[in-house]
Amino acid sequence: MKIRALFIVPILVVGLVSCSSDDSASDSSVATGDSVVSTEAPVSEAPTTTVFAPTPVAISGVGETTVEGPVTGGGGQVIFGTATFDGSGFGYTEEEYFISGTANSYTSAQPLTEDGMWTVEPKDTAEYKTRILVRRPTTAADFSGTVYVEWLNVTAGLDTGPTWSLSWVEMLRQGSVWVGVSTQRVGVEGGGNKMGEFRVLKIADPERYGTLNHPGDNYSYDIFSQAGATVWNQAATILGGLEPTTVIGMGESQSAFRMTSYLNAVAPTHDVYSGYLVHSRGMRGANLYCATNCADPGDPSDVKGPGVALIRTDLQRPVLNFSAETDVVGTNLGYRKAEQPDTDFFRGWEVTGTAHGDAYSLGIGDSDTGSGNGDQGLFDAQFGAPSSVYMGIIECGLPINAGPHTYVLRSAIHSLDQWVRTGTPPASMPKLDNKADLTGFNLDAQGNALGGIRTPFVDVPLAALSGIGQEGGSFCGLFGTTRSFTADELAALYPTADDFIAKWNAATDAAVESGAILAVDAEHIKAAGATYATR
Repeated sequence: MKIRALFIVPILVVGLVSCSSDDSASDSSVATGDSVVSTEAPVSEAPTTTVFAPTPVAISGVGETTVEGPVTGGGGQVIFGTATFDGSGFGYTEEEYFISGTANSYTSAQPLTEDGMWTVEPKDTAEYKTRILVRRPTTAADFSGTVYVEWLNVTAGLDTGPTWSLSWVEMLRQGSVWVGVSTQRVGVEGGGNKMGEFRVLKIADPERYGTLNHPGDNYSYDIFSQAGATVWNQAATILGGLEPTTVIGMGESQSAFRMTSYLNAVAPTHDVYSGYLVHSRGMRGANLYCATNCADPGDPSDVKGPGVALIRTDLQRPVLNFSAETDVVGTNLGYRKAEQPDTDFFRGWEVTGTAHGDAYSLGIGDSDTGSGNGDQGLFDAQFGAPSSVYMGIIECGLPINAGPHTYVLRSAIHSLDQWVRTGTPPASMPKLDNKADLTGFNLDAQGNALGGIRTPFVDVPLAALSGIGQEGGSFCGLFGTTRSFTADELAALYPTADDFIAKWNAATDAAVESGAILAVDAEHIKAAGATYATR
């Protein structure tokens, strides 16, 4: 479908940032390691010919839900993140529903292990009623059949959808549906980061959301399963009659920690989702069960997530793990400690020159129409990225990252969708070349990291783009940096504008060939690069 109009209006930055903790509170106690991984793409055997079942063979052990909606009333507006959505220019509509049911919490007789091969059992049950948000095509003929179900992030103290914010262009181009699930208590009841408390559902509009009831994050795993099952089983209601053929679960950052534990604990038996995107996780797994808050020494019934958690290797559904530079090294996220090899069911993508949050997700994307203006804005940001976000609400010490996160994420969700549909996994990608102590990356002569997924942003650079090294408080540590090259540096690299444009276009074509970016995005990236001649 053709993307034709602007629909995202920024109100406050908290809706576009996320955190590295497994729950709504920050934790930076992750230790660094001393391992080095190969930056070369692993050699794969012949790709699997398995065609994954387009609908679950069985959704086992998942409770039924009652659906209410579309929801109206109260202040008359959906409360979500800090942005409003007007999909009319895209042939899309937004509707809100309440789902309710009885959810299980889970426990384990043994401590949760690093290999992710967990055996869990139901512990207790609780009644719940939460919110799901649906953005879908209004015309059935425009629907691709794919539904992306996002575990909403609550780090900022409210429900946000970071994966939507960074990849909505591709979702709408596909004609897919996006469903955001208020999976955790903070977004519904409050009690998290004070920054976002004014957008907590029951606080922001008690008349509209006053009947909601979230019993706590112990029940979040089962709530996410039940939300996915509702997409399959009650599509006539919540999708306006659209019939899904593929339902993909996803979560970013704090929600990706939860997704990791979801995959290890309940996904093998529930088998709700056709595939999974784990977006910008760290090395840990989220807590499975906390009597209160899993604080040391804690309650003996607590089941804490392990300090390092791989995703279990016996899953029979595709999993794509997507990492920015910020996610791989350092003492906060440190995914390298949990990095695992590709298989017929797992792919790990690490993207050079990218940050957890960046100039696109923190401003440029808000005015992107999918017609090339956002691409031009991101290209231009390499010459002068901002250091403050949204009128100075957050001030960082250095210009924030202006890298290609959005482009490679769009390719990732496209590749995952095709993997589910055809059974052929995307190509294995090279890993970032990290330092042995996991404090950073080995760099090329221009200051960009070696290895990883390559794009013209790092192979024909206009700046040194990094996911680390930012200064300042609040969320700045997640925003990476941009060091724009001087005129003399640019002249040394590219003697003429034509020289730059030829190299930029060739690198863009190479990125398409490798699967790093999509051909449709390459057209806009090249068009933006052509403006170098006017500088």
